[in-house]
Amino acid sequence: MVDIATRVWNHKWKIDPIVRSLIDTDFYKLLMCQSIFRNRPDTRVTFSLINRASHIRLADMIDEGELREQLDHVRSLSLTRGESTWLRGNTFYGKRQMFRPDFMEWFEALRLPPYHLEVRDGQYELTFEGTWPEVMLWEIPALSILMELRSRAVLNTMGKFELQVLYARAMTKLWQKVESLRTIPDLRLADFGTRRRHGFLWQDWCVQALIEGLGDKFIGTSNCRIAMKRDIEAIGTNAHELPMIYAALAGDDDSLRRAPYDVLADWHEEHDGNLRIILPDTYGTEGFLRNAPDWLAGWTGIRIDSGDPAQGAETAIRWWQDRGEDPTQKLVIFSDGLDVSKIHDLAAQFRGRVKASFGWGTMLTNDFSDLTEGDRLAPFSLVCKAVSANGHPTVKLSDNPNKAMGPEGEVARYKRVFGVGEQEAMEVRV
Repeated sequence: MVDIATRVWNHKWKIDPIVRSLIDTDFYKLLMCQSIFRNRPDTRVTFSLINRASHIRLADMIDEGELREQLDHVRSLSLTRGESTWLRGNTFYGKRQMFRPDFMEWFEALRLPPYHLEVRDGQYELTFEGTWPEVMLWEIPALSILMELRSRAVLNTMGKFELQVLYARAMTKLWQKVESLRTIPDLRLADFGTRRRHGFLWQDWCVQALIEGLGDKFIGTSNCRIAMKRDIEAIGTNAHELPMIYAALAGDDDSLRRAPYDVLADWHEEHDGNLRIILPDTYGTEGFLRNAPDWLAGWTGIRIDSGDPAQGAETAIRWWQDRGEDPTQKLVIFSDGLDVSKIHDLAAQFRGRVKASFGWGTMLTNDFSDLTEGDRLAPFSLVCKAVSANGHPTVKLSDNPNKAMGPEGEVARYKRVFGVGEQEAMEVRV
């Protein structure tokens, strides 16, 4: 096991790559990429970095030259033979050859496209433009780089013993969480912490802690490289970018109204079982479920990623009951801002009512809150989102208006089309 504190202290390389592999990414990115490669390969998109915590002035902390060096390194990466063999031959979600030969041939030849970087008012404006299958794969490495460079900027001010104590405290903090979580009966928990992690080595340590501390209650990681390295399950389904871009490409209000279901119709053709998970909150969960076609009720489950998670699950339960489905046989994945107390509460509230599962993210892989003077390593909300498709702006409404994005006029149009009324604003911490 790596001594992380010593490794940080002994930093001697001209460039110490933060992202060393194209599969140091979330599994759902690869699943979605294959679907897009098949269905919308020529769509032109723009992704952009969005710092929701504007008080953290990243450009004042992170050297622009170092950021460019890390981004340029990612552009030099390609799949290794071992990575290609793993993707081609491994069993994912009970299915062999999850990734088709034509997609793998494209992926094996891929180099990520150029980026555009500017500094404005203490923040980095980082954008990526090109075809959708290529550009989408920038999201996770870009976030990982910014988050780890921020961590390094703070760590570089610390002495050798200070670093040893910092990581000892962080390890103790996480292990106390593990000890609490393993008391939950029938817990199913996965690592979803790649995009806003403290660093790669720390995420890998956290996963090892969960493997030892939770046993079979730990079901896998969203990070493909760690899944391959640790021989555990790669976990993930689909994300908001699919309905956001399908909606942006819709030509009129009727097409817009159908877009979130068109996405899942394409997904339905490719996947079954535990990959048939609905993510309903892009334009409001209530309206999505109210207007959903009957065939969606037969899907395996639902992922709750914004708003009040308990309310979202209760809404899903009522919907399944109204459609003649048995909620106790359905999977509900909670994945928004989770930490130990919330996992305990949700597990208790829905035990025996649904099959609950938890995607534990930032508060697993980046909870250094209160461990430094001035709380300089506290996690914060940084995202990289699709902001346009074929020249049309994207919109996300969410069940939490503080996560909404898009031009004001388009947001108003989407609210009208999807029947979204007043929403309760909730703090977005991570």
